[in-house]
Amino acid sequence: MPVRKTGEKYRCNLCGNEVVVSKVGGGELVCCGKPMEKIEG
Repeated sequence: MPVRKTGEKYRCNLCGNEVVVSKVGGGELVCCGKPMEKIEG
């Protein structure tokens, strides 16, 4: 799922890393070789 707007939050389901988007570049966030999951909050 590509990043769409600033403030979105994503989590890695393997290691637990969480990120908040500060600048949209249009790509997909990947951690531990897997796409990160968008989370609410």
